[in-house]
Amino acid sequence: MEKRIDLTQTVYQLTQEHPEIIDIMASLGFTEIKKNAIRLSAGKLITIPKGAAMRGISLDQVVKALRDGGFTVVGDVPASAGDSVHSRLVSPSDEATLRIKSLLKRLNDGESLESVRADFVRDFKDVPATSIMKAEQQLIAEGQSAKEVKKLCDVHSALFHSRSQDDFHHGMHHDQERMMMGQAAESKDKTASLRATDGHPLQTFYRENDAIVKALNAVENALRRDGDVAALLGQARGLAVHYAKKGDLIYPLLNTKYGIYGPSQVMWTIDDEIRAEFSSLLRQAANPGAQWLKRAEDLVVRAREMTFKENRILFPVCAANLTDDDWLQVYIDSKAYAPCLGVEPQVWQDGEALLAKEKTANCQGGTNVANELRVDMPGGSLTISQLTALLDTLPMEVTFVDTDNINRYFNQPFAAKAFKRPLAALGREVFSCHPPKIEPMVRAIINDLRQGKRECVPVWMEKDGRATLVNYHAVRDAEGNYMGTMETVQDMEEARRHFAK
Repeated sequence: MEKRIDLTQTVYQLTQEHPEIIDIMASLGFTEIKKNAIRLSAGKLITIPKGAAMRGISLDQVVKALRDGGFTVVGDVPASAGDSVHSRLVSPSDEATLRIKSLLKRLNDGESLESVRADFVRDFKDVPATSIMKAEQQLIAEGQSAKEVKKLCDVHSALFHSRSQDDFHHGMHHDQERMMMGQAAESKDKTASLRATDGHPLQTFYRENDAIVKALNAVENALRRDGDVAALLGQARGLAVHYAKKGDLIYPLLNTKYGIYGPSQVMWTIDDEIRAEFSSLLRQAANPGAQWLKRAEDLVVRAREMTFKENRILFPVCAANLTDDDWLQVYIDSKAYAPCLGVEPQVWQDGEALLAKEKTANCQGGTNVANELRVDMPGGSLTISQLTALLDTLPMEVTFVDTDNINRYFNQPFAAKAFKRPLAALGREVFSCHPPKIEPMVRAIINDLRQGKRECVPVWMEKDGRATLVNYHAVRDAEGNYMGTMETVQDMEEARRHFAK
């Protein structure tokens, strides 16, 4: 049978159908193709010609190697040998992205931040946010981990600052409002319009960043004046709510629906590191020495920088991409979160109208119980309303992920939860809902359950100071075939107190 390679298909599709091309491509310099995580993420978004362009490898050379391996190559095949893949596949608009990538790589190779920043300011002070985004996506697609790329994220600050390193650390708050209003050129008007809409989620995100910067400034002032740094640091830690909303409602949406995965992975990693450093410092606050104070100072700088990156890059990108329906869902799902640093979201009339409509539909659906659909099961039968109420009454949070790793069901959808489950996550791959540092663990657990290596994986933890048990269960049919994974979350604080008596 003829083995055909269609260059218009993605790397993921081709390697699924022909695993042997992994070794062929790796021998040509595409070493990242051997990593399952890369093929499952970036591999779903890029083709071989695009990958060759990013790596600067001749497509003719790739085609020849594939043909030598016994494949018939069709699709975007070069017309003649020696033709420059780079010159044919990189458009003028891509040149800016390649130049930004070169600056980012210089920093990763050890060049000083100030040296790279100076060139960035000189050459790219008016660069659109999408170019930065694209550069980071391509770096990840080429095999650099999100952890590596996040080290380059501070170069974005060159868009905001062209002053000395000392001013960069200590003077950012002076032009904080200017930075918040600085948007990518392509979405400036739309960002401003959404930000001015009362109750719109984007307005709330900006207001939260105002509050975050104010709290960070208070910590900074305490550091300068020998004030109560620990107490103010504890208050500033409230930014965790803002970060949680980004991680649950924004990053996965940009990633899964719009293919914008570079900034999502980078910022999410930094978010987690900032939150972890807050926790670490507060645990050690009883003995705040010079090193502790220096860490607190560095944390203030890093957290403030995140507000700049959000206001200048992330939020304008959201404004440029998210639809009205997306924002409406973000608004509804945001209601499950506590106010961030005292910022109470205003009412967005469009969002409230949709919420009222959904509640009315739900109420109407259960009014005629006699004619309601019943679900027949070996242990009896229940109406849809009864089954829904029963599952929502269980004293635990329940999530079901199907055999294709897609989120299919959450119970208690509108209740307060230890782990937020936005309705927008339904229909998405479960891995997209976890931060980069957690994703490998989730993949490993589900893989073990799928293969029958384990039937249940319990994870005990402290969540908001309360004993919590998270259990992952393999769900199988009567013949033992894997149907998916059920995750349950139980608050075990009452049990701990009971047995401690």
